[in-house]
Amino acid sequence: MISTDIKRILLDKMTLIQHAGLRNLCLVGPVKLPIQMEDRVAEFKWYTWLELKDEATPETLLESLKTMNLAELQQSSVLVYGDFEHSPEALVRMHSICHTGDIFGSKRCDCGYQLRQSLRMIVENGSGALFYLAHHEGRGIGLFSKSLAYLLQQEGLDTVEANEALGFEDDSRSYEQPIRVLETLRARPVTLITNNPRKLASLQKSGLAAEGHIPLWGDISDYNRFYLATKVKKSGHMPQETRAMA
Repeated sequence: MISTDIKRILLDKMTLIQHAGLRNLCLVGPVKLPIQMEDRVAEFKWYTWLELKDEATPETLLESLKTMNLAELQQSSVLVYGDFEHSPEALVRMHSICHTGDIFGSKRCDCGYQLRQSLRMIVENGSGALFYLAHHEGRGIGLFSKSLAYLLQQEGLDTVEANEALGFEDDSRSYEQPIRVLETLRARPVTLITNNPRKLASLQKSGLAAEGHIPLWGDISDYNRFYLATKVKKSGHMPQETRAMA
């Protein structure tokens, strides 16, 4: 049983996000989080959120927390830097979790580089947010399925072909929840950090208030050259030459 005093502390940092026809979200934060960025430490504000079931509230969530077994599930979160709510210009990165690239430093993709570089760009800009989206592993197919797709890629299939061979769509990611969280944290338009204009257009269609995008290009090697070329050919990403001029 969580005491009344502890509940009071926690509920003060829990926000209920409601939207007609959609399940409520519980947003928790901010938590002060110092991030090591090679040559400096930058302090971010960390938020995480959880989709609530039925008529659950932040209060009932706390009461059932011990029995929810959240360690078996994935939760998304967002790192916020600077005066994100009021600053005239803010950068936003919608970053899909990549267990192999972000954690292990795999060179089969450029995800780890994009994660670190996005944080640096946000700090240098003075304001921004990086959404770390837990349900987006392997473009939404999950870590186990991603390992199977990697086996197929070793046999010569590209990223899109491997996902489709397993019965998935090329990209099954949803941005509904992070957009709702973003709208709670900031009302003004943002600039998206992405190499993919198609992704920007899709997010804008889903309600994201974004004025444009900044490309992020780098960490090209013999290990990921085919992977990056497939992004350009099949997923709408800008080629390297265009990114360099953007």
